[in-house]
Amino acid sequence: METAGSASLLFARVIPLKNISALLIVFLSAVCVAGGQGESNATDKVSEAEVPSNRALLLNLASGDDDLIKQTIERLAKTDDLQVARFFDNYSEDKVVNWPDEDGNARIFVKGETEEDDDLNEFVPLFDPLAVTPFILDGKHAKPELWEVEDIAPDRKLKKLLGLYSPDPEIREVAVKSCASKPYNLDALPLLAKISETDGDQKIRWYANESTLLIRMEGKDPDHGDFDDREGAIRQLSESKSLRALPRVVEILKKLQEGDQEFTNLTKERRAEMVESCESAIESIGAHQDTVDLSNNIFQGISYGTVLILMALGLAITFGLMGVINMAHGELMMVGAYTTYQMQLVFGHTAENPVDSYFIVALPVAFLAAAIVGLIMEWLVVRHLYNRPLESLLATWGVSLILIQLARVIYGDNIGVNAPAWLSGSRAYWEVYQDVLLPYNRLYLLGLCVICVSFVYFIMRRTKQGMLMRATMQNRDMAESLGVRTRNVDRFTFALGSGIAGIAGYGWTIIGGVTPDMGQKLFIVDSFLVVVTGGVGELAGVICSGLGIGVITKMIEPTEFGDFLMGPVWAKVALLALIVAFIQFRPSGLFASKGRAADD
Repeated sequence: METAGSASLLFARVIPLKNISALLIVFLSAVCVAGGQGESNATDKVSEAEVPSNRALLLNLASGDDDLIKQTIERLAKTDDLQVARFFDNYSEDKVVNWPDEDGNARIFVKGETEEDDDLNEFVPLFDPLAVTPFILDGKHAKPELWEVEDIAPDRKLKKLLGLYSPDPEIREVAVKSCASKPYNLDALPLLAKISETDGDQKIRWYANESTLLIRMEGKDPDHGDFDDREGAIRQLSESKSLRALPRVVEILKKLQEGDQEFTNLTKERRAEMVESCESAIESIGAHQDTVDLSNNIFQGISYGTVLILMALGLAITFGLMGVINMAHGELMMVGAYTTYQMQLVFGHTAENPVDSYFIVALPVAFLAAAIVGLIMEWLVVRHLYNRPLESLLATWGVSLILIQLARVIYGDNIGVNAPAWLSGSRAYWEVYQDVLLPYNRLYLLGLCVICVSFVYFIMRRTKQGMLMRATMQNRDMAESLGVRTRNVDRFTFALGSGIAGIAGYGWTIIGGVTPDMGQKLFIVDSFLVVVTGGVGELAGVICSGLGIGVITKMIEPTEFGDFLMGPVWAKVALLALIVAFIQFRPSGLFASKGRAADD
């Protein structure tokens, strides 16, 4: 013990206490920086050689030749230019016009909202078709009269196919999947067949084949309409474990069993074969659905548990050190969330104009903002209530109401925090197994939790300040008699716990909503349950109980008893009952407290 204490003192001399906050900022920012590296790779990549070629191709859209227009769309789709993807969006929304020059040569633009002057003349502001920046002519934004421009709109058939041609894989994936939704896009069948063989994205190829089979299974493919082909499509969808096919196969089976007129031409033997194929498909796909649901519930429980861990870290330390029940801890989380929102406003980040660097800066700022609020709270209220749990509970609950009302007055009831581009989008996930998707935002939150827990462990076990915190926690009177300034230890501990709660709020913004009462309504009770179940002041207990409570909650929520679904509310009730029963057998929690907390 003496050797370990000497080592801690030596390490503290190498790394001064005043640099601890800086270390936390560096460690946690590493996660953001790693994600930010991917941001630069997601930006539009348009070579200088491609842009003139694309602009030249756009002129063909004013030719009026349907075959040439289709060929032009196909050539543009192969450019992998995300500016072209945006152009396709404007083209499908009938925003593309031709404004010929003085010699009658075509010039393609994207039009803005029509404007009127005092004489009711209508003018159309024009924008570059690819960059969507104002078109400047003679030093002014070009706004010709409405009659001078010619609308260029794709025909109905081409408009339905534009998404399939998009260079943006996210748009292309959505378009491919929507082809098999009612009303079915039968015009897309030849293109789906081509995509399923040649598309550069493996997932899109899979979806294209799935959509084709779904259309065939419904008997809507004009070239494959017999029942043998429909049954073959059902078997193929069963082998590929298509989740989208499951409700449709159930519907077909129901029609077969009820003798729907759609299947009146089938013989009794043929109907029995098709029923068997449907039942086999339902069993196979249903088993896959159960596996996917279980995996997703476990992962969602783990990600929810990480938020609980971040919240409970500060509670566990402060309660074990000071004997204070801080009911305003959830509002410190809210401070971190609103600080993240404020940084979004400062940087001007929106979904249309992403400035993802704001999220990197928001991490240390959220920590510092919550830590400062925590220090003020400790100085004004908490320091007068050490080792008085009931009084501290009531006082901090009052502080929480004040903070909630302040946030509501300043920001209103609801705000929207837009996650950075590298943590959002329909393809921002890691598919570890078919249909088992781990979203990047939840993986990021998991990594954030690991770094915070590691840092707290580093503080507690590898620094002089951590040694003083443990000494004060185990026996405050003895620590004071040995010259420990327990008042400074209390300040530092409360600020550290508050800052980590702010980081929890920062992380929550990418997976949940932000409201003034988010901490009080969603997390404060569960956080105290984590502390009580894990053991007061025990880091290992916080980790185990946080993950356990998170996973159990998400596993109980979808449980059904006949027609009764547990849902979030009853899941909380069931969880509370389980914890009460657990405490009866193990009052000290998973890991028994040591020192003064154990004596109490």
